[in-house]
Amino acid sequence: MTALPDRPEDIPRAFADAWMARDARALAALFTKDAEFVNVVGVWWHDRADIERAHDYALRSFFAETTLKPGVVRVKRLGEAVAVVQCRFTLTGQRLPDGRVAGPRRTILSFVAQRRDAGWQVAAAQNTDIVEGAETLANTGPLRPIDYRK
Repeated sequence: MTALPDRPEDIPRAFADAWMARDARALAALFTKDAEFVNVVGVWWHDRADIERAHDYALRSFFAETTLKPGVVRVKRLGEAVAVVQCRFTLTGQRLPDGRVAGPRRTILSFVAQRRDAGWQVAAAQNTDIVEGAETLANTGPLRPIDYRK
């Protein structure tokens, strides 16, 4: 198994490094065997094998030429052996179904991590797209961003 991060704040960099190497196995190794992962559209994976399978498919297809850059990282310790790690990421180079390149996306990826003997490992993660100028989503036929502050 890939070496686990020594500190919780190193998880986002390890995630991005595995992504950039297109190594779904290394990415999944950051997660516990029974980890939970919710992606930006609410697809929910319930274990490391599902996380690896989904990322392997994506990293070999529509994310094959992407760049994933971690930005600001925040860590909230919940005791000595548990931490919530949040990181802003920027994703560029995603391919659309017609082959064109999509514009950049910004997300916040939240990890709940546990300290293990070998390092810090993720028990749960959720990825949320940042939608500029929006306050929430509304179902108006298609789900779309809206802002009540205007």
